[in-house]
Amino acid sequence: MTTSPTPTTRTKVLLVDDHDLIRKGLRHAFERDRQFEVVGEAATAAEGVRQAGALQPDVVIMDLRLPDGSGLEATRALRKSSATMGIVVLTMYAGDDQLFGALEAGASAFVPKTAPADEVVAAARHAASSPSAFTAADLAEAMKRRLAPSGPQLSPREGQVLRLLADGMSVAGIAKQLFVSESTAKTHISKLYEKLGAANRAQALMTALRLGLLEAPDAPKF
Repeated sequence: MTTSPTPTTRTKVLLVDDHDLIRKGLRHAFERDRQFEVVGEAATAAEGVRQAGALQPDVVIMDLRLPDGSGLEATRALRKSSATMGIVVLTMYAGDDQLFGALEAGASAFVPKTAPADEVVAAARHAASSPSAFTAADLAEAMKRRLAPSGPQLSPREGQVLRLLADGMSVAGIAKQLFVSESTAKTHISKLYEKLGAANRAQALMTALRLGLLEAPDAPKF
């Protein structure tokens, strides 16, 4: 006696995008994969949130810009109502601000619309299994850009030269202090000025103070 195989439960997907052609393309991509079932479509943020509440999909594909508001606001609303729903933010505007906005809103994944449909499907698969673990193709590089200091980066030697300039030392005095020739000291100073966008000592010191590369001198005590 043979038994029929137990049907697997499909991952339910809701598509939220105001472009009909994009929704059709995404529906086609998901329907080619037997793991997924598209259970609904919406063209506005409000309708997307309403349908998500009614249909309880496993994954929502959310456009970032919608006619009645931001897909990020809709994402926040969905995440507030469910910790287990996967949310993939899809956008034409795939800059760092949009990526981190999606992360902070509680999205599970961030995919640019320029990516192949297979990447959206893969992101949905991730979102279904790990809704609280954010993923994006450019996440590592975006993190590096966000964490990188914004001001000029001085070498240890340039830091020494800056502090000596702040102490009022002449080129000859700096050369003696660093045990280098005056020509080498001038080269260090020139490179320091270039990094700070300064033409002279006063400009360099003012810029360094503004950027926090030097501490302001203590006020005199009376």
